[in-house]
Amino acid sequence: MRRGRAGAVIGRVTSLDAHRVADAVWKMESARIVAGLVRMVGDVGLAEELAQDAVLAALEQWPEAGVPDNPGAWLMAVAKRRAVDHLRREERRDRGQEQLAHDLASRPDDGERDVDDVVNALDGEVGDDVLRLMFVSCHPVLSTEARVALTLRLIGGLRTDEIARAFLVSESAVAQRIVRAKRALADAHVPFEVPSGPDRAARLSSVLEVIYLVFNEGYAATAGDELMRPSLCLEALRLGRVLAELTPDEAEVHGLVALMELQQSRSAARTGPSGEPVVLHEQNRGRWDPLLIRRGFAALLRARQAGGPLGPYVLQAAIAACHAGAATPEETDWPQIAALYEALVRVLPTPVAQLNRAVALAMAYGPRAGLTLVDTLTGEPALKGYHLLPAVRGDLLARLHRHDEARTEFERAASLTRNSSERAVLLRRAATCAEEAGKAGETGKAAETGKARGAGETGEAGETRGKAKETGEAAEAGGKAAEAGEAGLADAHVTLGGAAGLFLARPDLSADTMRSYRQTLTRLCRHLGENAPLRDVTSHRVAEVFAAAWGTAAGATWNRHRAALRSFATWAAERGWAAADLAASLDRRPEPRARTRSIDRSRLESLWKRPDIPLRERTLWLLLYESAAPAEWALSLNVEDLDLPGMRGEVKARGHWLRWQSDTAALLPLLVEGRRRGPLFLADRRPGPGRMPVAADLCPDTGRGRLSYERAEYLFKRATADVDPEGSGCTLHRLRHSRLAHLGEDGWSAPMLMSLSGHGSVRTLHGFVRIPRPADTVA
Repeated sequence: MRRGRAGAVIGRVTSLDAHRVADAVWKMESARIVAGLVRMVGDVGLAEELAQDAVLAALEQWPEAGVPDNPGAWLMAVAKRRAVDHLRREERRDRGQEQLAHDLASRPDDGERDVDDVVNALDGEVGDDVLRLMFVSCHPVLSTEARVALTLRLIGGLRTDEIARAFLVSESAVAQRIVRAKRALADAHVPFEVPSGPDRAARLSSVLEVIYLVFNEGYAATAGDELMRPSLCLEALRLGRVLAELTPDEAEVHGLVALMELQQSRSAARTGPSGEPVVLHEQNRGRWDPLLIRRGFAALLRARQAGGPLGPYVLQAAIAACHAGAATPEETDWPQIAALYEALVRVLPTPVAQLNRAVALAMAYGPRAGLTLVDTLTGEPALKGYHLLPAVRGDLLARLHRHDEARTEFERAASLTRNSSERAVLLRRAATCAEEAGKAGETGKAAETGKARGAGETGEAGETRGKAKETGEAAEAGGKAAEAGEAGLADAHVTLGGAAGLFLARPDLSADTMRSYRQTLTRLCRHLGENAPLRDVTSHRVAEVFAAAWGTAAGATWNRHRAALRSFATWAAERGWAAADLAASLDRRPEPRARTRSIDRSRLESLWKRPDIPLRERTLWLLLYESAAPAEWALSLNVEDLDLPGMRGEVKARGHWLRWQSDTAALLPLLVEGRRRGPLFLADRRPGPGRMPVAADLCPDTGRGRLSYERAEYLFKRATADVDPEGSGCTLHRLRHSRLAHLGEDGWSAPMLMSLSGHGSVRTLHGFVRIPRPADTVA
């Protein structure tokens, strides 16, 4: 038994044990060893050869001498000496390499330091070297297959045969990919560095793509007999966690880790006893891994704290968080998931993202809403051989009782997939649809026969005939809908959720209008049922929902939801789907306007000068006061809408320019410093995954959302509590009212006030105009 150079030893071991230990150590330490060696020799292929030489030395020495107490440091020390010998032998070293070799050769090696200390000696931190190696392995000069293979080899420590088994390709093919990748890196003289500047984002995206490709191949195997390959999922998770530790300020890295943690938490529930796939809404959520869910939420929180714009991985993680947060399938917030997919397709406008959005729309607003979007994707070249497109379309058709068409789609999906487990499930669904279509056909014939005989039976038999007739009409109407689109829908089978989804998907709705309409229609669907036939929704039932939801709300709130309903009802009536009087039982409520007292000028002057008022609030309040504009208009401003030299900003939704004066003009450059787009007034923090706003309300630089009216009013009330006799503070409306009153006292006419404030009528401003007394009149 030997001690000293490698520290304490475990003792003599068998050759088999030595192999097992070496394999385990290599898997854990290979990335750091190879990365440190690349820094020394400047060549990825040579660095891996030197590291492999160290492993061979271990297999020769450990059975006799015993396994060192710190085998990773032992391997690094041996590999380091091999690198120094190589640098001395070759005559292609520069001055820096010669000095490095001299330092390493002359430094005492007492064997007591751990692997981190050894690698840190290589002119840089371990973490920096591993991160550099990740960027090199995923360099865009390599093909996607080569990047995946090289990353698993160098960073993951997987052997060639392990990679080949994981991806169901030959070992020689993987070996050739790795050799070609190393040669390509050497020929391209790829530097061993972390990219900076504009290249960093693109290169980091390549690293994330490789890790997620590995995870996806494990999560849903593209070929073979097994649905999942857990080893690949776990390897991708390990790589993602390592990358997150090395880049703590990158939101997308944390987003990817959160996405993988949350998806992996469902792995135990994704297959049945025989290995068959189990769809999400049928999974036993008690088998979901709570530890991975907590890790996923923690990673998503770190992504939020990192700031920056919301990228595709953060948005997908937020979608996964919606699923993880639902205790039962019924509690899943599908409208929120659909909204998140809407934001996702803006930053990742791919056909696959659109297909996922269609599924969310179908779950939120009914299968017809999803099918409408899916039908627009059937001509996408990128989805030509993608088996999930016909699989999704088949599922939606089956839910619409169009079983013949669904069977065709499931059979097509089965022919496209290379995974035997998925193929078996798809063929079973096709067979089920064939049975359902046969039953519907037989029942339809029986109904026609009974009708020809003039049978007048009642009860269950008659009811069965009626349902069979409806089924036949639904299939016929559905077939026409697939050809003619929205106009071909049969009004008897349009659901409330489906119609709401189509209504909200209209391109002519602004983001604000769609958000307001969605609140109203989501509440209706929740109370009346998404699958309720729209023809059965009456004004009386709608009135009951309004009374329960907004019966005690302010008049303005009631009227806003009433207006949304009337717009939806008119749109549906134009298509013959519903009666136009859905809001007939809802009377418009008065919105009383009490006489508002203006705030004294001296108190406002004191407010502007208070040192405890943050820049954002001070700028907003001064802008509101100097422009006399509604708070909603000021809060809707974007940075790109400002004309700072002209001291004005365009409210595009109103076609009006807000104009301010010197005090606001002095603060605005400080508020927008470094930003070129997005909301002018931002919220305090980034939105949570369950409350993701539309993309237009997000800052692309910070990821924070637009400041809400409610929050802005709360802050002003809190700051002006001493001004209000009741102690509750002043409203933003009162601030605007005060400006108009003060200008009226200064002699402004009603047309002048209208030009500044954007009022729609001069009549509403006469109350602010000061009527001159005779003594004030100039002769």
